[in-house]
Amino acid sequence: MTDTAISSAPPADRGRTGRMIVYAVVFAIGLALAFAPFLFQDVRSSQVAARICVFIVLAASYDLLIGYTGIVSFAHTMFFGLGAYGAAIALKGMGPGWSAVLVGGGAGVIVAIVLAVLIGVLSLRVKAIFFAMVTLAAASVMMVLASQFSQFTGGEDGIVYKAPDLFKPAAKLLTDGDGKVLKLFGVSMNGKIAAYYFVFLCCFVLFLALIRIVRSPLGTVLEAIRENEMRAEAIGYRVVAYRTSVFVIAAVIASLAGTVWAVWLKYTGPETTLSFAIMIDILLMVVIGGMGTMVGAVIGVVLMSLAQFYLKDLMEAASSATANIPLVPNLLDPDRWLLWLGILFILLVYFFPAGIAGTLMKKGSHR
Repeated sequence: MTDTAISSAPPADRGRTGRMIVYAVVFAIGLALAFAPFLFQDVRSSQVAARICVFIVLAASYDLLIGYTGIVSFAHTMFFGLGAYGAAIALKGMGPGWSAVLVGGGAGVIVAIVLAVLIGVLSLRVKAIFFAMVTLAAASVMMVLASQFSQFTGGEDGIVYKAPDLFKPAAKLLTDGDGKVLKLFGVSMNGKIAAYYFVFLCCFVLFLALIRIVRSPLGTVLEAIRENEMRAEAIGYRVVAYRTSVFVIAAVIASLAGTVWAVWLKYTGPETTLSFAIMIDILLMVVIGGMGTMVGAVIGVVLMSLAQFYLKDLMEAASSATANIPLVPNLLDPDRWLLWLGILFILLVYFFPAGIAGTLMKKGSHR
């Protein structure tokens, strides 16, 4: 359908077309991630695909807070780090077994629940900006603790450990008659494949759980609180209880995502889980994709991740191709990739003020 046809269509048709486009894109991304080990066989691509899976869950759980409930929190990476450090410490101390993953991940979830309840009960009654400052302070304290308690966390160097034996490259998932690792579409069925699909399936289940939450009666109440907190309170909803509950749910999902990330990465440190830069990335992913859409997290994470990992390479190729054109190679110098990333973000916000998914799905819905 052409742009002219879309613009001349009734508002309901435009909104329906936008939703179909968004769902088609998300479905295509899901298929690409499901078959990533076979489509992209180099190590870097596998790392990017696994990171996208984990960050989709992380961004979607943050969208549950900011997009569906209107809670602005800067402590999301704190819960992400608790799950990662819990699994890392257990795997380091107990050895590379599934019991260590369960114990460490469970401990991370329990601590995340306790902290989320304390922060929620004590702070969600205050104005949004003050709550944001409280969560920022909590995240900063956790970052300092992770750096200072080096006997447990490894300090600034982090923790290196081994994943369960199933995920070792030497592990054989499928073998032929001679006992050699079987290859499927040119890809060896070994521990690397098992590790990737562990990440993919865990993240897929967590994402489906988030979708189920926002489409349940709880999701409707959360949207009502976001739109008009006083009205929701007046008709009988206990706003603080609901806001605390969703804060705990988001913390648990983020903690579980951290555990999955730790198992995949086999390294956990402050910069990989607790960094404020990760928090900014999550916020940008949600804004780019579209707050309050959930599927927007998928689009936002993919765009940001591809830009962060491949924009510099693309600019280097473009700079070489335009070497004979004045000024252009300097503008496309790979060292300026952050400048172009910022320009790209500004253009996306300008043309998609409600995020990509938000703008396409809601276009014409209020006309």
